[in-house]
Amino acid sequence: MNNRLLIFTALAEGFTGVILFAYPPIIVRLLFGQEIAGTGLILGRLAGLGLIALAVACLPRGQSRGAFDGMLAWSVLAALYLIVVGIGGTSGILLWPMVVIHGILAVLLVRARAVLRTSRTT
Repeated sequence: MNNRLLIFTALAEGFTGVILFAYPPIIVRLLFGQEIAGTGLILGRLAGLGLIALAVACLPRGQSRGAFDGMLAWSVLAALYLIVVGIGGTSGILLWPMVVIHGILAVLLVRARAVLRTSRTT
């Protein structure tokens, strides 16, 4: 039962994240009865990526590394999306530093995962 519930909630959050990333106004309108524009769209899409990463983290696995995988997914997706936003011309003072921070975190998480795999095999 717990795995089914976890799978259901992960899929629901992931589905919501995909919709929020693809078209934030519908989620904002449905949840808050408000319109969204400009940088609100960017933040809405970033929140959608966070929900997708959360869904990845919540899916059950044999040996649960879900939280780790979710954080890696979040870091990679956030960095890539912020790069796209920055290239598109929308940029605040923290945009590029956040790209760098998420990129560094992704690299560190990949390295830590490799070390974890190595330590399990020895």
